[in-house]
Amino acid sequence: MIGYCVRFRHFQISHFNLLFSPRLLYVQLTKIDIFKKRNLKNRLMDNNPDEDKPGPSAKNTETETEREGSGMERIRKYLIQKLKLYDSYNEQESCSGILKELTIDGIVDYIKQNQKCKIITMAGAAAGIPDFRSPSSGLYHNLEKYNLPHPQAVFELDFFMENPKPFFTLAKQLLPEGFKPTPCHYFIRLLWEKGLLLRHYTQNIDTLERIAGLPAEKLVEAHGTFHTGHCLKCKAPYTLEWMKEKILKSVIPKCEECKEGVIKPDVVFFGEILPERFHYFADRDFAHADLLIIMGSSLVVQPFASLIDRVRFCCPRLLINKEKTGMQDRLSRFLGLREGLIFDSKNPNSGRDVAWLGDCDTGCQLLADKLDWGEELKALIKREHERLDAEKSDVKNL
Repeated sequence: MIGYCVRFRHFQISHFNLLFSPRLLYVQLTKIDIFKKRNLKNRLMDNNPDEDKPGPSAKNTETETEREGSGMERIRKYLIQKLKLYDSYNEQESCSGILKELTIDGIVDYIKQNQKCKIITMAGAAAGIPDFRSPSSGLYHNLEKYNLPHPQAVFELDFFMENPKPFFTLAKQLLPEGFKPTPCHYFIRLLWEKGLLLRHYTQNIDTLERIAGLPAEKLVEAHGTFHTGHCLKCKAPYTLEWMKEKILKSVIPKCEECKEGVIKPDVVFFGEILPERFHYFADRDFAHADLLIIMGSSLVVQPFASLIDRVRFCCPRLLINKEKTGMQDRLSRFLGLREGLIFDSKNPNSGRDVAWLGDCDTGCQLLADKLDWGEELKALIKREHERLDAEKSDVKNL
């Protein structure tokens, strides 16, 4: 079973839906075929749901309070198991001493002491490209003339199929045209070059990780990408360059194969499931990580936000962001599930989480400096930006 925010993927592997939204604070279990003959609540509450229920003569010595408590504990453990979260209640490891100090210097020392450290990076930081999921980003101001039912309708598949023009008007501002990868992007590439990067997970759709030279096999684009697109009718594939030529000319890209379908970039719209690549690697990577670095993410959009709880219980986690994010939400606290990032030293499960507050690029450069990679990172940025400028100049001269 996999549960996600109701705006994304509701089900894929399970035989029933788990609709999960921290903001709405509810868990709704919807019965499907396998549960037609059995109440889901009973299935969750039973120690062994496949055994017959005790007969009327069986004695029940539990009080009502004890039954409620044990029932909630079973539900909690069931959800932890199925959502693949680590159970801090039962985890035998202690985080004490994992980091010498809960600062960026403690993280640096940890990396230096673990030369074969497997690092996962997560990013929401972009190179000045607006966040298309935020109505306050300014992206939507040019769309008032289209009389959208609500601002984010432009990123809903049903609306796109009826009227794709608003999306492609907006897409001009989302294309990586004119943007360069930032020090964050090149720091991630440097981790890869040094053999330390297990995988990079990004919320961004701008393809800047690819432009920075990160290999596709090391990249998971959780919310899709502009790098490719497909015809909605015949599924014919198209490249970014082909789509970009049409979009910049304010032409709605139509399929050259079937002559009917509109070409939609492989960006995940609201209501669409996330790429299978995301689920495949998330299920495999996080249990093997030795360090998790989160950069520039609000950690509120699910299921991306829950990835931070899929690493081992004592895997250190570094947040580089302008403010602290990713801490436990009210629903998780109520159910006794994930604790999120723990920055409170009084919490018995603290000892592995570090927050460095400030600009992401500055934080990455500082981390590189402390790892004695600072000059190497600066040289990489300079060399790559010069290459991109030269390529852009060559295109203009054609």
